[in-house]
Amino acid sequence: MGVSLTRAAQWTTASSGTGKLEFTSMNESLLKEILRFVEQFSSQHSQEAEHVFKEPLQWSTTLVASDFKTDYDFSDSDVYSHEKDSEGHPLLQLSPPAVCVRSFSQLSKLVHLASDKKLEEVRACLEENREPVVKILGPSFATILEGEDPHSDLLRLVDKEEDRGEDWEVKVKLFHLLHDMDKQLLKELLKEISEQAGLDPTAVKNEVELLKRFCSEGEKRVLKSVRYTSDYEFSNGCRAPLWRQVHGDICYLVIEPCDTETLYITCSSAGVFLNGGIKQEGDENAYERTSDTYPDLVTLLKSRSPHFAENINKEDFAVQELPSTQKIQHVESVDAEEQGQPQRSYEQQEKNVHEKPRQQHTLNKAGGEKKYEPCPRWKDLSLMSPCGKAEEKKPSKSSGEEKSGEIQKKKLGPGAKSKMKADFSVSSLPGRLSSQKIKTPAGSMPVDVFSESSSESEEEEEQPERRPESNTDLPSEYWQIQKLVKYLKGGDQTATVLTLCAMMDFNLMQETCQLAIRDVGGLEVLINLLDTDEVKCKIGSLKILRRISHNLQIRRAIVDMGGLQSIVKILDSTVKDLKALAAETIANVARFRRARRAVRQYGGIKKLVKLLDCVPNLASLTAKQEKDVEVARCGALALWSCSKSTKNKEAIRKAGGIPLLGRLLKSPHENMLIPVVGTLQECASEESYRIAIQTEGMIKDLVENLSSDNDKLQMHCASAIFKCAEDKQTRDLVRKYKGLQPLASLLSKADNKQLLAAATGAIWKCSISMENVAKFQEYKALETLVRLLTDQPEEVLVNVVGALGEFAQIPANKATIRKCGGIKPLVNLLTGTNQALLVNVTKAVGACATDKDNMAIIDQLDGVRLVWSLLKNPSADVQSSAAWALCPCIENAKDAGEMVRSLVGGLELIVNLLKSTNNEVLASICAAIAKIAKDKENLAVLTDHGVVPLLAKLTNTTDDRLRCHLAQAIGHCCMWGSNRASFGEAGAVAPLVRYLKSKDNAVHQSTAMALYQLSKDPNNCITMHEKGVVKPLIHIMGSDDEMLQEAAAGCVRNIRLLAQANRKARLFY
Repeated sequence: MGVSLTRAAQWTTASSGTGKLEFTSMNESLLKEILRFVEQFSSQHSQEAEHVFKEPLQWSTTLVASDFKTDYDFSDSDVYSHEKDSEGHPLLQLSPPAVCVRSFSQLSKLVHLASDKKLEEVRACLEENREPVVKILGPSFATILEGEDPHSDLLRLVDKEEDRGEDWEVKVKLFHLLHDMDKQLLKELLKEISEQAGLDPTAVKNEVELLKRFCSEGEKRVLKSVRYTSDYEFSNGCRAPLWRQVHGDICYLVIEPCDTETLYITCSSAGVFLNGGIKQEGDENAYERTSDTYPDLVTLLKSRSPHFAENINKEDFAVQELPSTQKIQHVESVDAEEQGQPQRSYEQQEKNVHEKPRQQHTLNKAGGEKKYEPCPRWKDLSLMSPCGKAEEKKPSKSSGEEKSGEIQKKKLGPGAKSKMKADFSVSSLPGRLSSQKIKTPAGSMPVDVFSESSSESEEEEEQPERRPESNTDLPSEYWQIQKLVKYLKGGDQTATVLTLCAMMDFNLMQETCQLAIRDVGGLEVLINLLDTDEVKCKIGSLKILRRISHNLQIRRAIVDMGGLQSIVKILDSTVKDLKALAAETIANVARFRRARRAVRQYGGIKKLVKLLDCVPNLASLTAKQEKDVEVARCGALALWSCSKSTKNKEAIRKAGGIPLLGRLLKSPHENMLIPVVGTLQECASEESYRIAIQTEGMIKDLVENLSSDNDKLQMHCASAIFKCAEDKQTRDLVRKYKGLQPLASLLSKADNKQLLAAATGAIWKCSISMENVAKFQEYKALETLVRLLTDQPEEVLVNVVGALGEFAQIPANKATIRKCGGIKPLVNLLTGTNQALLVNVTKAVGACATDKDNMAIIDQLDGVRLVWSLLKNPSADVQSSAAWALCPCIENAKDAGEMVRSLVGGLELIVNLLKSTNNEVLASICAAIAKIAKDKENLAVLTDHGVVPLLAKLTNTTDDRLRCHLAQAIGHCCMWGSNRASFGEAGAVAPLVRYLKSKDNAVHQSTAMALYQLSKDPNNCITMHEKGVVKPLIHIMGSDDEMLQEAAAGCVRNIRLLAQANRKARLFY
């Protein structure tokens, strides 16, 4: 509560007043620890709890008089505690909304009374009492608490203090308690920071060099080889091409283990993972991640190579202990903003041509060596080349621009426009092209110019411009507007205002009019007008820019000319109309990546957040307040456009935008709510926003707005719930505030596909909780969802099928899906190509297949063959989901053995998937093999395809989920021929014994069963006994699970029988 709050807590720079605690997972952990401390304080430290604070803690509370019990005195809406301090002040006093607390005992009681708003109260208390220790113990104790040696400083204070009161000893004890609490908080926060840390190039390089030492020949060899795909190293330590460094990539490795196939690895600031097979630099179709992300190379190699995992920890390698990976909290090779975005395939990334500069490689003719140079776009951005030279381009003027400038100077004269600061000529504008120098407050572009993460494609920047084939095709408005622009360039202030008014009379939403302004140089003039001191000129210019910026070519031109900088500056104006127009223009312009980046770089995010500070929900507003509300609405519109960028979302949060958006969410006006909810649902992809939406009570407002008559508002509210409902607390809150019925009722609006996609998505995520499923059943949502399985776009189908998969977890719903005719459309969807849809469909089919009547229909429709064919899908998620779905299909099929054998090549496909590197795929395949192996003929075929050595190879895994299903598969595969002995020869027995140390009971059960089957081979019994299996098995025999008892007892019995046979053999022979 001392150092942890001042140094470790994350505070915003709010637009009005004191900063607020940010909605981050770190702050959430800190608040929960403080809450736990306060709740338990009275019961654990009764004497210290009664100590009266030096000054009271005061804050705005959500509690009212009715929340308090009979232990307090009441006066109208005020509440007073019975206990008072020496001066007669009550230790707790409530005068809504302010509360005043003077002791820990009252603080503890208040927190208990807050019920589900406990965290909200703690947050408010800390935000309004930034230095609580000063108020609790006084400034002298607070200074000691924040010092380097608190105990020594405390002793000196005790020695100095001559007048010690009766409570001095209690104060010292309280100080020690707060100091211990502070240390505990910092310890927890440091732990969380360490878990969030990433890799840097130096750490990767050190680890690679150390791994290369393990590539020696002979018995001590752990790896065959370790090499980089590129020998060239950039000045920042990275070896990845510049266009991949944008995504956080550091380098690419090719590692050959001794016991598995070659591994192609990407090292990035987010961790290390397997890629699609980058053998050398330039393999542009292989950057996609194909495995889980690991914290370092050693962890990845341990999970992939049993030989490496076994030998790396031997004494021979103890001397070469790997250095601890250097971790820092933020590492960006060039700019890794897009790390927070979902992984995308290279084919999708290829489309974003502006985002992917390619590195050029040429041969040095003299020396025959490679010469590496950045592509032209990197030079345009003034990126330093590896040699340390910066490339610059100088802007050039066309003759037309020079002429325009001369005419302007002649017309204005030296004193014609004394108040006009900007030259209206085209030549006066810096940065007409993106490669030219763009004006910034500091005179140059900030560092993060190189990348921008966004959910919106950059393709709009590249769309070809549509132009008429000849001038004769142009309407008269085109030429009239061109004449007006000429007057605009040459007129005085009055003429300028009149010309702007005349231009407003045209239909500026028409493309011809928009392009007419641009073609004759009108955009430059309009942007330069924004730098004048004339408010009327600025307003006229912004009104025109606001309209014409709906055109994507105009948007690009405004950004290329540096116009956004001038527009952002206007956000600081004292004229509210100007601020509103500027914000609305930004909302239109910031619809592509480069514009959103520019808004952030010019400081526009903080300024836009300030615009949100108004009082939107008063019953009657004054004219001044109405203008404030309109400014806030325009600010919310601009933030909505900007929030499609990950970095902008972070900037909005740091600027204190979340509480302001939460306040605006209570507005009764739909035109305010739509941009506010739109911004929130866009930002809800970030965890910090999801926590805030939940803790700030926004779920209640979102649920209330689901009942609005406005489809667009309903869509954004449902979309926000869709993104937030991954968390159980959010799902419970939606149910608590009666949001499930409005969601179910939205299913009737099947014509509005966007609304339907959002509503079905919210229903899907909410139905993860079975309590919500029961409620949805009351509203007949299941029947409606089944009807939506046909004639719907894929974004709707993904959500509908996902919801059906959750509904089908309840047995009664499986019959309902069948009766409503839902099985056939589900099976038909198995032929699709959308991977997200296929994952959900296989899950739903698998859930329905647990019902035998449903399974009969699935088999009749050839559904099992379709599911089986999905095992060939390149996506690991689809493969694992299909394999899990096969388990209930095989278990509940009428003649499962014959059905499986009828699938040509099916068993070979299953066995080959045991070579996968994805643990989820391996676990699901092992589960399917356990079901298939129950049929003797199928088990014989599996054995012929080499299932035994492949299963044995996986036994060194540490993943408990995989262990459980792997042991089951081994146990069932023992039932054929000499498979028991083959497992022993393949080294599968010893690792299985280690499984008994797992804490997972399911692992114990499947392992005991496998060991029992393996123990029927004498050599396996010897191995088990050597590895100490008897003791854990005897312990397991005391389990309440009868199957577990029998398997353990059977295994011990077989070991004992072998021992007795050996003893008899020694005695009689």
